Amino acid sequence: MAPAGALNTTVRLPHSDMLSSMAVRHTAKELEREAAASPAARAVPALSLPEPLAMLVRRGLSPSLSRPDLPFPLNLPADTADRLAARLDHYAFRLFLRGAILLGGSFHPEEPTDYLTPAQAREACRDLVELGLARSVGGGHFRLRFRARNFGGTLEWWVARELRRRLGFAVASGVRSGEPGVGGDLDVVATAEGKLVYVELKSSPPKHLMPAEVGAFLRRVRALRPDLSIFAMDTALRLSDKVLPMFAEALGEGPRPGAERLSRENFRLAPSLYAVNAKQDFLENLRLAIADGLRRLAPPPP
Repeated sequence: MAPAGALNTTVRLPHSDMLSSMAVRHTAKELEREAAASPAARAVPALSLPEPLAMLVRRGLSPSLSRPDLPFPLNLPADTADRLAARLDHYAFRLFLRGAILLGGSFHPEEPTDYLTPAQAREACRDLVELGLARSVGGGHFRLRFRARNFGGTLEWWVARELRRRLGFAVASGVRSGEPGVGGDLDVVATAEGKLVYVELKSSPPKHLMPAEVGAFLRRVRALRPDLSIFAMDTALRLSDKVLPMFAEALGEGPRPGAERLSRENFRLAPSLYAVNAKQDFLENLRLAIADGLRRLAPPPP
């Protein structure tokens, strides 16, 4: 025992486990030699993708295209594709085709939807037959020639085609983002003027929209960071009753939405974020949102 008042000079050596965990410091020369001895990096193939997908790659995503879900062959003759797109311009025809897809089997012309008159339903059914999308099975009943799970793929095909044709966008539809934790496809991504536009399409009415879908859309927006994002519902019903409050809650605005009306049921929800419906003209409403967004991104006039 040390005398009282003496200094305790005992040196406590590090435990053997501590010694083994202490990192060995290398000299700069050793670090450089170690790096130089490492195998060469693997060859990276040259990027060869359409511009919409290339813009996603530059944002750190790994995009790929999902298999199209369409009630017609993807390689439609050009004239048939033109005639089909012209018919899809009509809300009544979209309602009829959506209902026929959901029925899944044979149908009488008045069965796919309650929203058309008998004359409108017969006309829509004749159009499907003339386009080669449906055939008669006897007894006044018809059946689609090609199966699809729902109308969403057709809506994506049509909107992508018309953004390319009418506004000159480079477009991709049905895109898997490749981003972990971001579920669902990017319905339509389009590029022009160095800007990336993301369009989320919904083919069902607002009563079927759930808060989880709004949240998933906003997560995709945050992962993608597009210049413009549009939530587009193919419905003539109001968005202000249910859809806008859902977005207000998801954006942290509380129960009262702070959306700014562009026209009718077309809204700017936040800077570069829009919601539109199909009232009067679905594609015109999309064009309105895109035009407003691009003008707001442009530098102020002198």
